[in-house]
Amino acid sequence: MKKIFLISLLLVFSSVHYAQTRDFGQWENDMKAFEAADARQMPPKDAILFVGSSSIRMWTDLAADFPDKKIINRGFGGSQIADSTYFTDRIIIPYQPKMILLYAGDNDLNDGKTPEQVFADYGAFVDKVRVKLPKAKIAFIAIKPSPSRAELLPKMAAANEMIKKYSTRKLNLVFIDIYKPMLGADGQPRIADMLHMNRGGYDVWKKAIAPYLK
Repeated sequence: MKKIFLISLLLVFSSVHYAQTRDFGQWENDMKAFEAADARQMPPKDAILFVGSSSIRMWTDLAADFPDKKIINRGFGGSQIADSTYFTDRIIIPYQPKMILLYAGDNDLNDGKTPEQVFADYGAFVDKVRVKLPKAKIAFIAIKPSPSRAELLPKMAAANEMIKKYSTRKLNLVFIDIYKPMLGADGQPRIADMLHMNRGGYDVWKKAIAPYLK
């Protein structure tokens, strides 16, 4: 138990150090674009909010894929989990969503983070959201397998497994597995345009996510 505590403590310190050194200012134009859109028409409260990296930003048919739901898309390409955490007060809290779906993690791993660090960053995201939205459901969309990042598949699987176990132990946390459905019989990615997805990939996501939105 003492060893587990020390490892957890080291991961927390690592995440804090990373947050202190990361250039969050690179996303300022994205944040201002979201706020300008809100000024023109504020999204409804109690909606379902999708946030995260380019796989969310490029899901242009997101609202059309779930036509009976109130959907908000606040994805910004190239982002990591820590970025969504940092901007929580600007791209999550103002909408008072009833459910938040986060997709991020592959950029984190590609940047050299370990699965343990990705897991710790997700825990920090949950903790920050919970301060002001204690009853909102939070879903982690599993890190997807991409052909251009095939060398990271073991790390992706490890991070996904840690977050999945964490989600089963916490109230109103959900893990949505899109990783396994996107693998072929050979264990390699079968639906993707190298890094980003084609429509077939989003069809897999739609099918996996839909049951959790009911």
